[in-house]
Amino acid sequence: MLRNFYKNVGVDLGTANTLLYLSGQGIVINEPTMVAVNQRTNQILNIGAESKKMLDRTPEHIKLIKPLIHGVVSDFEMTEEILKYFLRKAGKGGFFSRFNAAAISVPTNLTEVERKSVEDAVVSAGAGRVFLVEAPLAAAIGARLPIEEPTSNMIIDMGGGTTEISIISVGGTVKSKSLKIAGEKFNEEIIKGIKDEFGVLIGEPTAEEIKVNIGSAIPLQEKLEITIRGRNVSTGLPKEITLRDTQVRAMLQKSLKGITEAIKTLIEESPPELVGDILKRGIYLTGGTSKLRGLDKYIASEITVATAVVEDPLTCTVRGLGIIIEDMPTYKNILLNQQQPRVVNI
Repeated sequence: MLRNFYKNVGVDLGTANTLLYLSGQGIVINEPTMVAVNQRTNQILNIGAESKKMLDRTPEHIKLIKPLIHGVVSDFEMTEEILKYFLRKAGKGGFFSRFNAAAISVPTNLTEVERKSVEDAVVSAGAGRVFLVEAPLAAAIGARLPIEEPTSNMIIDMGGGTTEISIISVGGTVKSKSLKIAGEKFNEEIIKGIKDEFGVLIGEPTAEEIKVNIGSAIPLQEKLEITIRGRNVSTGLPKEITLRDTQVRAMLQKSLKGITEAIKTLIEESPPELVGDILKRGIYLTGGTSKLRGLDKYIASEITVATAVVEDPLTCTVRGLGIIIEDMPTYKNILLNQQQPRVVNI
């Protein structure tokens, strides 16, 4: 009888951010997938947004842990703690801290062992039934693409750790490719580029600031620049430099080229009819990294196919999961195509 009182939850468990959609309420959590741990006492100090504030600013005994690497659980215990914390927060810590069913997004190329680790983490955090949904399929549903029709939809989900390139038709993934080139890789390229070109060391938060404020995939009409501070490699002393958008764009070219080459390869491996549909319907970009200035135009020029960023790309996947949990009977076939649910008696 109590099962009827439990809510359903959609979980977009990402390398960089975790988003939760609660049935009847919408998106209730959007925070970094990060934990701050005191290594002397093994005590968790902060989770989510509060822990990110500490990034590159902590003493040696405090470690910041990102428990997912390229969308895959690398630290089961910390992943479980993050999920428990967010689910408690979503349920206000009370009666709704347990959930009837959870739909959680996963990369397309997970092994059975990796899929089970995600399931186990969600079950341990308080979900009765767990459905794993491939992230590009959830994003396509969130973008309101006609995935059930016998026509192909090409969607590129660009998160923090991975870029998922998929062709979806008749409610399933026909062809897909997962790349370890995404937002965090862009940050690494910026950190390396500034060290090589200016002899200055910067941290991940500064690289993210640079990417968001002046990063772009194509030349811009407006010239952008930013002043940043870091540590001089030679002297070890603080140093201030001014960085232009053209310099940042050059640093990102290798990663951008890798993404377009993967798109070309996937299209070349696809049946001609699907390729014809893609040319007609275009390519859709989702995920936070798709917000890089001019990325849609860059891909369109390289692939010669119209490309567009969906509305609010950062929340597109979790919105798709929300659509599923709000009307699970309608999406029964999709859930069964993905995987039989893991069920735990409540």
